[in-house]
Amino acid sequence: MEKLANSSIDRCGTPAPGQTSKPARSFADPPPAENISADDIFIAVKTTKKFHQSRLSLLLETWISRNVQQTYIFTDGEDDELKKKIGNHAINTNCSAAHSRQALSCKMAVEYDKFIESGKKWFCHVDDDNYVNVQALVKHLSQYPHTQDMYLGKPSLDRPIEATERLGDNKMKPVNFWFATGGAGFCVSRGLALKMSPWASGGHFMNTAEKIRLPDDCTIGYIIESVLGVPLTRSNLFHSHLENLQQVSRSEIHKQITLSYGMFENKSNIINLKGAFPVEEDPSRFKSVHCFLYPDTPWCTSGGAPACW
Repeated sequence: MEKLANSSIDRCGTPAPGQTSKPARSFADPPPAENISADDIFIAVKTTKKFHQSRLSLLLETWISRNVQQTYIFTDGEDDELKKKIGNHAINTNCSAAHSRQALSCKMAVEYDKFIESGKKWFCHVDDDNYVNVQALVKHLSQYPHTQDMYLGKPSLDRPIEATERLGDNKMKPVNFWFATGGAGFCVSRGLALKMSPWASGGHFMNTAEKIRLPDDCTIGYIIESVLGVPLTRSNLFHSHLENLQQVSRSEIHKQITLSYGMFENKSNIINLKGAFPVEEDPSRFKSVHCFLYPDTPWCTSGGAPACW
């Protein structure tokens, strides 16, 4: 892998090469099933070129600044500035920029193939409006052996989704299954990802998505739950903008794996955290969350804008 353009990463608190930090454990924690580090995780961030400045730059300033080596950005257009910052971890999928079922599935297909190619133990997908607490993620994934069939995330629905599987010859079959919403992030173990290959590798993922006419995160759930018969393992530590984020308390923030922001019931939906930045300067609250988790970050203590990216 080529060397990343990371001359400014150190001042943002990234551990030195070979010094990937592991989360502290309390005596109440169950012993890990497997000792893993952040380097064992392939974090895929799905975005689109029109959000590089507004959404992606915020992630680069905050959680990605500490986890560049583990994070891969999947987008739909060339961006020389982004390449300067993260090198070949910026991946142009050449998929359409439309927010269509086909375009979303196209990106997920590339994410899956790149993960398999990487040889890493865990595949975790997030959106460009997610803050990822990588220490909490490592701690959570260490509870499960990566060789076993594990599908971790949170449903956005209160019931299984119902779909129609197209079998050919105009025959159809009703199917229903749970899926982890992509907007909160989800993770798949390598053991399970390899079993998904006949329906997910190369062009197969898009064909599978067309078969049920559902978006990318639903298609992942279909392959895992309906085809392979592996149940979703639910975790309330993943969060999307589809839930009331005000309910995440300050004392619990450090335990959460993903956070988000957006609108909920026509109101601003953000983490309720008084922090280093007023809402006007930090409408997503991601900068305040980052300073809460990593108070030694230089731009937190100085009260200035992030200078690292």
